[in-house]
Amino acid sequence: MRVALVSAVAACAIAAPAAAQAPWRDITPRAGLAGWTIAGGNAPYRVENGELVGRAAANTPNSWLVSNQQYGDFIVEFEAKTDPILNSGMMIRGQRRADYRNGVVHGYQAEIDPSKRGWSGGLYDEQRRQWLYTLGRNPAARAAFRSGDWNRYRVEAIGNRIRTWINGVPAADLVDDTDARGFIALQVHSVSDEVAAKQPEVRFRKIRVITDRPGRYVLPETKLEQQGWLNNRLSPGEQRAGWKLLWDGRTTNGWRSAKGATFPTKGWAIKDGILSVEPSGGGESTNGGDIITTRDYSDFELSVDFRLTPGANSGIKYFVDPNLLKGEGSAIGLEYQLLDDARHPDAKMGRDGNRTLGSLYDLITARNLSDPDSPGKRINPPGEWNRALLVVRGNHVEHWLNGFKVVEYERGSPEFRRLVAISKYAEWPRFGEWATGPILLQDHGDRVDFRSIKLREF
Repeated sequence: MRVALVSAVAACAIAAPAAAQAPWRDITPRAGLAGWTIAGGNAPYRVENGELVGRAAANTPNSWLVSNQQYGDFIVEFEAKTDPILNSGMMIRGQRRADYRNGVVHGYQAEIDPSKRGWSGGLYDEQRRQWLYTLGRNPAARAAFRSGDWNRYRVEAIGNRIRTWINGVPAADLVDDTDARGFIALQVHSVSDEVAAKQPEVRFRKIRVITDRPGRYVLPETKLEQQGWLNNRLSPGEQRAGWKLLWDGRTTNGWRSAKGATFPTKGWAIKDGILSVEPSGGGESTNGGDIITTRDYSDFELSVDFRLTPGANSGIKYFVDPNLLKGEGSAIGLEYQLLDDARHPDAKMGRDGNRTLGSLYDLITARNLSDPDSPGKRINPPGEWNRALLVVRGNHVEHWLNGFKVVEYERGSPEFRRLVAISKYAEWPRFGEWATGPILLQDHGDRVDFRSIKLREF
């Protein structure tokens, strides 16, 4: 015990001088807001007792106080306090270009989220891809935020990696190569007229940055799950966590026809790192047919980025038995439904929407289980990428869509068997309860694109 104590003291003694010598530079806005520009909306900003104060306003979009300086690799720390009814955040490496959505402010944002959801410290891609790193699987960070009080944030943006902390608790660990440089911006979120009448405010203080060799001052590695958004590549953290690419982004290796020994000779295309189902009139497995992995899986986590075209239908199936159906139609297995809910008629078929995007097809309807105040699913429209995540641990299964849990169930439970008995799968004995099976991508005759298909086994 004495040796451990001495070691801990020695470690602190080593760390203290490094922390003391860190070249922090205060960038908290001063009276007059020199070096900063208001953009986006018309919410007013002022400086009061060394704090930047932004007040919500009616009839205006999101407002931003944008730094005139651009930042590449840097570390920023700040304190923030917001009214419990007002969302806010700090944009990291923000962007604003005339050729993108009429100059809207967009980019990575470290969230200040006082809602019941509690995703403060998560990373949101404002006006672009939406959530990149939610706190749906990080209860420690959700509990760290103090609503209505000051909260301390730390953000490290080094290379293609962004990490965040909220009150000293690791919140997000993201790897993404979209933006390497941009501005810092402080948000006043748009609100309804009813909320604006209450004049809610957000306050920022003690904003400081390290821009001189910031990599020397990063905090140690944590046990936080790293989430990668590198197209058809794995981040170092994903590799350490056991993730493997199921598709290499170039070839058909690891995949075959669900009803044959080789990859289909038609109906599928590979171009520019994208695996696509080619359109053929909307028929189910009438062109190239479904494709499956060349090996089976049981306990796993699967991540797939997908892009729908207007009116498209497809699916990701698991625990598939390719020998059950030899004739026409798609192979039999549990299905994470991929669908353009707004345009495809299947969205209105089945029972209570159980054929919509993210649903366990024909069995369980996808609903927003992560956010009690926002029951709607978070969907990027056709033409934009979405991320499907499947988690299977024994009989426990979860469907996630863009960082939000949308389905959760137990294979083989009485409720599961009841749902199967009233579904189109009732004729298949022990449907969905097989111990193992391949992963399947469905050909439903509509153009659907896939990339960054990755899996880790438990």
